[in-house]
Amino acid sequence: MAASDVSSATPVSSSERSTPIPADALIIVPARNTVLFPNVIIPITIGRAKSIAAAQQAVREQRQIGILLQRDAEVDDPGPDDLYRIGTVANIVRYITGADETHHLVCQGVQRMRVLDYLPGTPFLAARVLQIPEPTTTSPEIEARFLNLQRQALEAAQLLPQVPQELIAALQGTNSPATLADLATSYMDIKPQEKQDILETIDLAARMDKVSRHLAERIEVLRLSQEIGQKTKAAFDERQREAILREQMATIQRQLGEGDGKAAEVAELTKSIAAAKMPPEAEGQAQKELRRYERMPEAAAESGMVRSYLDWLIDLPWSLPEEKPIDITEARRILDADHYGLEKIKSRIIEYLAVRKLAPSGKAPILCFVGPPGVGKTSLGQSIARAMSRPFVRVSLGGVHDEAEIRGHRRTYIGALPGNIIQAIKKAGARNCVMMLDEIDKMGRGIQGDPSAAMLEVLDPEQNGTFRDNYLGVPFDLSRVVFIATANMLDGVPGPLLDRMEIISLAGYTEEEKLEIAKRYLVRRQLEANGLKSEQAEIEPDALRLIIRSYTREAGVRNLEREIGKVFRNVAVQIAEGSASHVTIAPKDIVTLLGQPRFENEIAMRTSIPGVATGLAWTPVGGDILFIEASRTPGRGALILTGQLGEVMRESVQAALTLVKSRASQLGIDPTIFEKSDIHVHVPAGATPKDGPSAGVAMFTALTSLLTDRTVRSDTAMTGEISLRGLVLPVGGIKEKVVAAAAAGLTRVMLPARNKRDFDDIPASARAKLEFIWLERVDDAIAAALEAAKTTPAAAE
Repeated sequence: MAASDVSSATPVSSSERSTPIPADALIIVPARNTVLFPNVIIPITIGRAKSIAAAQQAVREQRQIGILLQRDAEVDDPGPDDLYRIGTVANIVRYITGADETHHLVCQGVQRMRVLDYLPGTPFLAARVLQIPEPTTTSPEIEARFLNLQRQALEAAQLLPQVPQELIAALQGTNSPATLADLATSYMDIKPQEKQDILETIDLAARMDKVSRHLAERIEVLRLSQEIGQKTKAAFDERQREAILREQMATIQRQLGEGDGKAAEVAELTKSIAAAKMPPEAEGQAQKELRRYERMPEAAAESGMVRSYLDWLIDLPWSLPEEKPIDITEARRILDADHYGLEKIKSRIIEYLAVRKLAPSGKAPILCFVGPPGVGKTSLGQSIARAMSRPFVRVSLGGVHDEAEIRGHRRTYIGALPGNIIQAIKKAGARNCVMMLDEIDKMGRGIQGDPSAAMLEVLDPEQNGTFRDNYLGVPFDLSRVVFIATANMLDGVPGPLLDRMEIISLAGYTEEEKLEIAKRYLVRRQLEANGLKSEQAEIEPDALRLIIRSYTREAGVRNLEREIGKVFRNVAVQIAEGSASHVTIAPKDIVTLLGQPRFENEIAMRTSIPGVATGLAWTPVGGDILFIEASRTPGRGALILTGQLGEVMRESVQAALTLVKSRASQLGIDPTIFEKSDIHVHVPAGATPKDGPSAGVAMFTALTSLLTDRTVRSDTAMTGEISLRGLVLPVGGIKEKVVAAAAAGLTRVMLPARNKRDFDDIPASARAKLEFIWLERVDDAIAAALEAAKTTPAAAE
């Protein structure tokens, strides 16, 4: 069929202007995973703008097109190098635009062709081509190959499921060897690159031999597939027959009064249900499901689901075990043995346990430990469980985004299970266990519902006495479970859920606390982990202090434990080789074992020039120090901010600069400086996003230091927000920030005066190291932080 036979109803945009294409050139349409052969009609879907424009122009001008296969189907905008050189000249039989704006071509292959060169400057691919005529010579060898190929093609077609009769007729009716080879290749299930190889084979005998080899392989595959299908059907029929016979045998046994295996199983389940001591509603549901199970054939698909449901009901700890009275003295001993420091937190836990002892059935608060990783949140929960003599179970909520993971899946779903809460209670084996809800701040929200909303019922003492899991379908009493939650930060916890918990903050440890924790717990634990005994290896306290000060800078102690483990692994090698029987690690050995120190005291170096102030910041993994750098260059009064500053910190810089300008004369700054200079404020570690309302004082101090040419004291760090009236406003995270300042070797911290209420939360060891300066106004900060001027402030040029 010629291109002129395209339906007149073809939806082509006539308003587009055609791009002139020479008469001796072809419009090229790239095809993904599709090879068109001569005398074969196939549909081609086009979606790229260039391909649509090319096809539409070919339809408008009633031209033939060239179909070329892409070398890589993933390339979205193929160029000449992305296409094979040999393809097929084709007529467009029909151009169709679907209701969903998809474009389809029905193409009929005409003749093989080879691309000679591509035309430049066209909005789509166009090329001059050489049309390759089909060989017409015949010989006995070609005739023999033709008959063999026709037999193979018919056999392969008949092995295909639901083969169209038109294909059989076409294979039987063709008398052209070339057409037969192309037609057989077109419907074969082989890779596009293999079809392209056959398309590029011009020699007829070689082409027919390649097609014959591919057909022989496909026939073997189709035969094996047919045999496997027949065997599968026979096995399925056999299982059906066995199920019918088994049911008939069970009926005969019941009529004869003989016991069978299922009767014994039902009797055992009946006894187990009675022994589980379920509440009336749950027991009634269990008896109902047991009667259903008894009437079900063993081969029924639902039989296993009902049996699994019964097993869950039976295995759950419905009855309340006998509770041992809480020994407050023993609880205090356990907490002191398991944790060093944390005095306020341990005191609150003792209060919690005392109330639980005096009012066992009271509605105790849900404790939520909030703090950086590695500060002991999980181990505190384990200590509470030990102190209460109850089993401990942990439920990880990080990444949970499906409500069914809390409430369970309904039994109508295949593979349904109870939610994580019920699964954890079954694992603990007690209805009064201590359950730690770990990383409650990392629950997500997906299309399957909001798991934090499901947690509201779990944690609400007014509702959790009748918690209904979707899988169980009956209430389960959670009121005697001791829930303890952990979180790194509270920003991700919804307000209603946060309202049901009592927040207990755990800040980082000071250097002395880390040293004691290492000596009491970490060293012993790493000795055991590396197969060593205390008489084989020991580490001096000064060596531990060096690791803490120069190789770790964290709120918790996880990295510290890793570094200690690295030291003991080296000792283990010496012991295992027999080169030593006892090794003592001294400070001089640490650099050899761990490499050069990772953290140096760079504060004095950083703040040795005007324009640099040391700030304090809060992060989800503890407090940290932050350097605020300011510089002045000739300009027109622009303010440049760099260092991945968030919107809040940007506003702090702008407010600080405005405050400096308003107090220029008071600070001894020439006001014309601001008109003739650009001020650049940078917070290093630019790849790390930084934001929060606590850098105002540091920003103001850095700018004042720059413009008055007075350096900031290297032993001083500061935090606090400012107002345009010069007031210093309170901020959060004081405990974490002060601990970070002490760990960094600073000796003075400047804090907002309205944060004096947080002074008692600061560890005593940190308070002993630091001098505290309380700021009411920014004038207090300038007086306390800046050194005396060495030179007269620079005037505007």
